[in-house]
Amino acid sequence: MKPRLREKYNNEIIKNLMTKLSLKNLHSVPKITKIVINMGLGADALDKKIIETCIKDISSISGQYPLVTKFKKSISNFKSRKGSNAGLKVTLRNDRMYEFVDRLVNIALPRIKDFKGLKDSSCDKFGNFSFGIKEHIIFPEINFDKVDRIRGLDITIVTSGQSKNDTVTLLKEFNFPIFKTAEKKKKKIKTIPTNQEKEKNG
Repeated sequence: MKPRLREKYNNEIIKNLMTKLSLKNLHSVPKITKIVINMGLGADALDKKIIETCIKDISSISGQYPLVTKFKKSISNFKSRKGSNAGLKVTLRNDRMYEFVDRLVNIALPRIKDFKGLKDSSCDKFGNFSFGIKEHIIFPEINFDKVDRIRGLDITIVTSGQSKNDTVTLLKEFNFPIFKTAEKKKKKIKTIPTNQEKEKNG
């Protein structure tokens, strides 16, 4: 049985996007291609038991076993050595991707305290929408009583959108709570008039 949101995309969202984005070609309609979830390990990167716990948590949240990422360079400020454990990473596609979106939007995000939505500035021009979650316990799959430490997650939703508008419009169709951020006004730089300009102005 196909995930609910996959059916919704095929039966409803594609038609909506063709209208909203003024698209005539079915193949040009933006879609979610994959979702990447990252969890940094920090000081716990050397503790095997903690890593195992984190792997269980990520597996429960995503429905997929994560990869252990390694540092590519030694960074003295972070006390990290090249080749040492950096974090955990999961890349979701197809059905698991749609199932994750369903749980993320309808269950997890609403459980964030004082949650006001996701900023549209989290979207880049390449069709990626990235944001951080401070507490992984917002996911119902995590048993709070068994959590040794609350950890953060970085989530990147990769789409085939050709612009920021394409990506945001697509994600809103999946009920992502995205709000528009106010554009920063450019400050006018006051210039000191030259003697010639003073003379012209009287």
